[in-house]
Amino acid sequence: MDLHLGTLFHCLDDPDSKENEAPDPAAWEFIPQGALAVEGGRVADRGPAAVLAARYPDARRHDWGTGLIVPGFVDTHIHAAQVDVIASHGSQLLDWLERYTFPEETCFADPDHAAAASAFFFDQLAAHGTTSACIFPTVHEGATEAVFAEAARRRLRIACGKVAMNRFCPEALRDGPDLGRAATERLIARWHCHGRLRYILTPRFAPASTPAQLAWLGGLRREVPGLAVQSHVAENRAEVAWVRELYPEARSYLDVYERHGLLGPGCVYAHGIHLDDADRARLAATGTAIAFCPTSNEFLGSGLFDLARAQEAGVTVGLGSDVGAGTSYSLLRTLASAYGVLQLQGQSLSPWRGFYLATLAGARALGLDGLIGNFETGKEADFVVLDPEATPVLARRCARALERAGGDLAAAAGEILFALMLLGDDRAVRATHILGEAAYRRT
Repeated sequence: MDLHLGTLFHCLDDPDSKENEAPDPAAWEFIPQGALAVEGGRVADRGPAAVLAARYPDARRHDWGTGLIVPGFVDTHIHAAQVDVIASHGSQLLDWLERYTFPEETCFADPDHAAAASAFFFDQLAAHGTTSACIFPTVHEGATEAVFAEAARRRLRIACGKVAMNRFCPEALRDGPDLGRAATERLIARWHCHGRLRYILTPRFAPASTPAQLAWLGGLRREVPGLAVQSHVAENRAEVAWVRELYPEARSYLDVYERHGLLGPGCVYAHGIHLDDADRARLAATGTAIAFCPTSNEFLGSGLFDLARAQEAGVTVGLGSDVGAGTSYSLLRTLASAYGVLQLQGQSLSPWRGFYLATLAGARALGLDGLIGNFETGKEADFVVLDPEATPVLARRCARALERAGGDLAAAAGEILFALMLLGDDRAVRATHILGEAAYRRT
């Protein structure tokens, strides 16, 4: 058994009620001088360090000092094939795809390029504290294999699936007459529910699939137990108008997916900016989640996601970096952006709910909250150690918060978490652990 000593923080539920009252302190645990007990890759216990040290006197101890031990971050929307287009200047969604994304993704037909990019991608996730993710690869079977193989080697819990796309894209990225059936079925047989991996059906977005391809994906989802869906919805106004032209029979963009059987628990749709109340009601009723991707939405000028309306409707919302339109792998940086996006709409994001979005909410969005997302006993021990003294600005801000609280760390918790949320990035990640084992240590 291993005991990790430091300040423990995790969420037990959504800290913010639908009525937007003050965050509910029963929804989280913040334990100064705490300890996390890990055995066999799972959480064995948690609580005050003195209590756990006495309870497990023979355990190996890892003292993180002032470090904050939190559950591993869960990124509900990220593109493994866009590592080399991040920070590509100056366009909105549809033009950005044509100018940057599609040309770059054609390179992933090369197995060596795909393998190298996948290794770099997962190195970045570890360095930024992300331990689970819902991942878009490309249309290539080999590139999808590369993502799964690298994730399996690192023992990560991920969802990924070959992109389905058979129109309005370069020929090199287009599924042929079989709609991608053969490659998809091979990948499902090899990787779905293999270890900590899950296959997820991945139509790029409604315009890039014919109705026949969407119908086939919906049928496959009904046939194979545990298959969910990831895609994009209502990200950009021009995109929404295009979907209306292509699918005039559908009530809305979201309705295109529902008509083809592509909504349900574990399904995650990125963005959801330009949805209406009827769409939100359908998301809530079907258990379909939205990935909130604020840095991407700002970068592409797509719009402002209305978290309060989603919350009122009962929609599950996770956090997505959306690299490469997103501008950082760090979910801390993503939370800072989310705070600004919500402020512009007269909404406020508490640090408690921010960390919930980056951890337990993401696990819930992916249907994995029985396995990851917090430190409940028996869950898989993916966790991150954050350093509140990582930079001079962060260190001074947290020190002053503690001073104002009279040295009471619990009383200063909200300020310290908020400082990490607004000022933190990969420099604040001291260590990342997968199933209790160190996957990254900051030098």
